[in-house]
Amino acid sequence: MSEKDTKAAADSAVIGRVETRPFFRNLAISRLGLGVGLRLGGHLLGNVLRDARGRERADREFYRAQAHALADELGRLKGSAMKAGQLLALFGQHFLPPEALATLSQLNELSRPVAWATLAPALRRAIGRERMDQLDIDETPIGAASLGQVHRARRKSDGAQLCLKIQYPGVAEAIDSDVTSLERLLLLSRLAPRDLDLAPLFAELRRLLRNEADYARERAYTEDYARRLAGDTRFVVPRIYPEYCTPRVLAMSYEDGLGVLDEPVQALPLARRNRLAEALIELFLAEFFDWGMVQTDPNFGNFRFRLDATGNDRIVLLDFGACRRFGGEFVDGYRDIVLGALLRDTPRVVRGSTRLHMLRADLPPAVHEGYARACQIIVEPFNDHARDGTPKQLLNGQGAYRWRGSDLLSRASAATARNAMTVHFRLPPPELVFLNRRLMGTFLMLGALGAEVNARPLLLRVLGLDAAARPRPAN
Repeated sequence: MSEKDTKAAADSAVIGRVETRPFFRNLAISRLGLGVGLRLGGHLLGNVLRDARGRERADREFYRAQAHALADELGRLKGSAMKAGQLLALFGQHFLPPEALATLSQLNELSRPVAWATLAPALRRAIGRERMDQLDIDETPIGAASLGQVHRARRKSDGAQLCLKIQYPGVAEAIDSDVTSLERLLLLSRLAPRDLDLAPLFAELRRLLRNEADYARERAYTEDYARRLAGDTRFVVPRIYPEYCTPRVLAMSYEDGLGVLDEPVQALPLARRNRLAEALIELFLAEFFDWGMVQTDPNFGNFRFRLDATGNDRIVLLDFGACRRFGGEFVDGYRDIVLGALLRDTPRVVRGSTRLHMLRADLPPAVHEGYARACQIIVEPFNDHARDGTPKQLLNGQGAYRWRGSDLLSRASAATARNAMTVHFRLPPPELVFLNRRLMGTFLMLGALGAEVNARPLLLRVLGLDAAARPRPAN
């Protein structure tokens, strides 16, 4: 490739500017809506002439095209519109067509960085020219997301290595109009069921976006995690540099580490990978059951591994913007669900689920049983494997759960989909959606590590039980 071609490729990989004016952002989404409406009219007209199989095939293609158009425009707009689309994909697993869900889920991979020439003035306005001149900033970002991007920097006075998380200009100001436009577009596109009340969902999206755009809030969570984990040598949390922080800029120490899929991590002996896996499980359980505070974004990039020749490997924890607090009532209800699933106690599962407004106590027993079976799938790694019927192919010779070979996530998704297809289904509370997001992400991380761990004692300990906890006798 010539130097000219290389430069052209690099230029195409960045966005020159982010449109921040609400009128023009709304105009872009309105144009998209016009195209959606035209496609809908043609699709409905064509369906009149199709047989049942042809309509089903055409519906799938229609949903895929609608979602592609939506994802492309949200990816170009970046900011709260793109982040709202990502969060919509998270909630949408409960009601979006599979074709649309698959496309919107790819928004996490479509985030191109914004040109430094656009971002530098925003940083200068946020921290001041004097502070900015104290730093040598690498103009090439080391990470780009929907709301902002991260640049590495060196402080000239002492050589300290920093990361600067810089929010894109106008992101916070565009949240309300972006979410309103997306809500109208989703209804127009027919991607969501017409009888589903989405108002609470979009109210939650607004709240989440305001939280994630508040870097002072993220700074407070970062410092809280650092304080809670200060005595645990298994974990590293970045140090905050308050002199460079504002509500739109977060400055922290640069912490190196490897990704879970990097060859040195994959080549670790099983015992070392298992120690890392146990640390991740214990962290999640402590966050939820002890602290009532969970970092709910399980992106692999938020967990880095710092290997040590003596075997004292450490886990670097990054990005606390998606932290969420859980009240005592929610934690107690979820504890009932987990215990009920572990002990095969359907009434306890139902009791916990009604506390979380997932089920009604007066539903038919078959609905309660189906929901309890789905919960039993999710807690499978914490089973008493010799007693609870865990598939033998998922256990190693010592009876430990083999995370890499497990199809648990696909079985859990299928069970969730079956429940969602009943007339008794209701959208789960946002707290449950985000908690399960982190739980499933942790399971994926353990699978990527190839861990073989008996996790039951870790869970029973945090629940205040011993290994002799027994299932409910069969009726």
